[in-house]
Amino acid sequence: FAYPGGSGVPALQDISFTLRRGERLAVVGPTGAGKTTLAWLCARLYEPQKGELYLGGRPMSRLPLVRVRRQVVVAAQRSALFSGTIRENLSMGDRGAGEAQLCAALETAQAADFVAEAGGLDAVLVQGGVNLSGGQRQRLSLARALVRGGAVLVLDDCTSALDATTEASVLSMLRKQCSGMTVLLISQRISTVMRTDRILCLEDGRVMGFGAHRELLDSCPVYRAIYTSQIGGDRHE
Repeated sequence: FAYPGGSGVPALQDISFTLRRGERLAVVGPTGAGKTTLAWLCARLYEPQKGELYLGGRPMSRLPLVRVRRQVVVAAQRSALFSGTIRENLSMGDRGAGEAQLCAALETAQAADFVAEAGGLDAVLVQGGVNLSGGQRQRLSLARALVRGGAVLVLDDCTSALDATTEASVLSMLRKQCSGMTVLLISQRISTVMRTDRILCLEDGRVMGFGAHRELLDSCPVYRAIYTSQIGGDRHE
C-alpha cells in the first residue's frame, strides 16, 4: 500500500499474517514503520493496491462497508470528541445504547471516576474535549469504541497519554470484560506488547518478526533493540 498522491513509496509491502478470533495481537516498530497505516487498512479506511484483507475468512473488498465498520472498531491515539455531553459523545458508538451500557464501557476504560467527578454522563465537553487531559480524552475515545462493540477492536496507540499503571489497568479490564473480542493493539511500549498473545514487528513497512515475546527476543534484532532501549540489558522476563 502506498498513500494516494504521495511519493509512491510503499508504506507497507509484503505484509502477511493471521489474526485469530479472540486473539490479542500487538504491532510494534520504530516511528514510520507503518503501524497506523496497517490499522487503517484493517478498518478499511483505505484499500490496499495489491493483495487482500480477509474478515472472517471473506475478502473485505467484497463485504459491504457498513458491515466492516460494524465489526471492526477503532480507538485512535488522537481522540475525536465534539462539543456536547459525555453521554452524546459515547452514544456516537451506538445511538441505542442505554445508560448501563455506557457506564460499563466507562468502567472498562477506567474513565468512570473522572466522569463522575466532572458531573456524570451529562457533563458538557468543549469542542475537542480540551477541558480534559490527554489521557482522559483517550479513555473516553476507548469507551466510545467499546459502546459500539464489534468483533475486532483496533487500539491505535490509544493509551499513549496514560501512565504505565493506568494503562496496565485499562488493558487488564479489557482482557476481563472483552475476552471474546479480537484485539489488534498498536503500542510504543514493550511492557505493553510483551503481554499479548503474539507480536508483529514492523520496520520500513515490512515484517521483521512475528511471534511471541520470547521468540522475537531471540530471532528479531529490531524487536530486541526496542526491548533493550526501553527495558535495558538482556533480561528476558
